[in-house]
Amino acid sequence: MTLDYRTVFISDTHLGSRGCQAAALSKFIKYVRCDRLYLVGDIVDMWRLKQRWYWPGEHNNVLRRILNQTKHHTDVVLVPGNHDEAARQFLHSDFGGIRVLPYAVHVTADDRRLLVIHGDQFDLVVKHSRFVSMLGGKAYEALIAFNRRYNQARVKLGLPYQSLSKTIKGKVKSACMFISKFEETLAQEAEKRGLDGVVCGHIHEPAAREANSEHPTSYYNCGDWVESCTAMVEHHDGRMEVIDGIKAVEDMLARDQAALGQPDPPSLHELIRSDRGLDLGEQWRVTMGHNRSRRRPETAQAQASEAELVIPSATTNGKHQ
Repeated sequence: MTLDYRTVFISDTHLGSRGCQAAALSKFIKYVRCDRLYLVGDIVDMWRLKQRWYWPGEHNNVLRRILNQTKHHTDVVLVPGNHDEAARQFLHSDFGGIRVLPYAVHVTADDRRLLVIHGDQFDLVVKHSRFVSMLGGKAYEALIAFNRRYNQARVKLGLPYQSLSKTIKGKVKSACMFISKFEETLAQEAEKRGLDGVVCGHIHEPAAREANSEHPTSYYNCGDWVESCTAMVEHHDGRMEVIDGIKAVEDMLARDQAALGQPDPPSLHELIRSDRGLDLGEQWRVTMGHNRSRRRPETAQAQASEAELVIPSATTNGKHQ
């Protein structure tokens, strides 16, 4: 009972913020089996944690399950974003089997070379005015909180889900941060590097645009685990797809239950309620404080081989890696 892929890319989970859909994310990671897992930035929202500590057990469960992936012989790579930019001081280090890289070049099963990068480096607001970007992040979190209450009321009235925050966020960010050019900029960066496409995150807008005559490079955005709860996956034939993580788990459970003659599987919400962990936030806070001692010297970082960033296609245990 697993979700089997060659590669999984997730981004913008924002652990440490109240908007993070940690329980659903934990379930998704529990069932995923893949050769490589990319964490494409903004995994832990260090900006939010510095302002106010928030770390319930569900968030700890996510980290535990990410670490457990390494026990399944999964290669886990963290490419930090702007909300977990503190991790960039540990580039080319290894934490519990998780490699930290500034970016990566992923080679797909069909031999395409994809740039894996968070994307904040190309956002003028983030790059030139961190304070303005932080204000935008705080306002966005308030909007997410309002959106939750709004949709709770809609559910009671028998109305379908409506993402007010996604609609408003798109308008605000496109006006203030030139997000409408984000896809074009990232795709051009991949093309400039002689690559076939890019996998990114940052703007919380899942997308999969294959290369064509008009766009010579492919553009893939993982989405987020605040609203969309999506992931980018590579199938074993090299095909890329955006999936709804919650729906993927529910569909898998339904198939397995139907095969056993039990057509009514437990809902994801029931599974989440049965799988809450202890709040180990204080332990994680101490761990974060101790990470500084594990930093690689600057000279060693400067000498790190560029080849380390290229993650080739290989065969391990009968699977592509």
